[in-house]
Amino acid sequence: MPEAVKSYRQVQAEETRIRIAQAGRRLFAAQGYGATSIDAIAKDAGVATRTVYSAFGTKREILSLICDLWLTEAGAIERAQQVLAIEDPVERLHGAAAWLTNLYSAGFDVVLIFEAATDESAETKALLRSKLQGRNEVMDAIIASLETELRIPLKQAQAVYRALAAPGVYQELVDESGWTPAEFEQFVADSLQRQLL
Repeated sequence: MPEAVKSYRQVQAEETRIRIAQAGRRLFAAQGYGATSIDAIAKDAGVATRTVYSAFGTKREILSLICDLWLTEAGAIERAQQVLAIEDPVERLHGAAAWLTNLYSAGFDVVLIFEAATDESAETKALLRSKLQGRNEVMDAIIASLETELRIPLKQAQAVYRALAAPGVYQELVDESGWTPAEFEQFVADSLQRQLL
């Protein structure tokens, strides 16, 4: 619906949903997804518990909006389109590394929340799989766009990029070993270039 036609009530409802999602993100990151109650999220967001239930229904739906807000904040779709528009193969791989680094820099806490939530219900697992699938499709498309330049089969090349994108790699290098995001980006770019071209 265009912004101009949204009623004050609709705008207010959207802002409340975002506030609840932000509270959920903070609490899931601090306490863990499983340990965080809807009551705690409501209290942190400054709303009644029934408001959270009427806005979302389940914690899983809050998690879904957290993910969507993170991807929007990171400009994931727009940046992927920019990467795909780069002509030079080496530069496109550097763009792929920058895309991944930007995604993680904008919300690695969300990645960790997702990892922790994978032990939850079948419905939550399905949601997480679908969100991860979207990320993988973008990554695979970037590598597929270089198919004529690759020195290894496409499926292997896509697997290399996904392996470098494994959350544990970023966590080990940036969170644990103190690399800057720029150093991580350079490492991914160099690795992709060396392995794929």
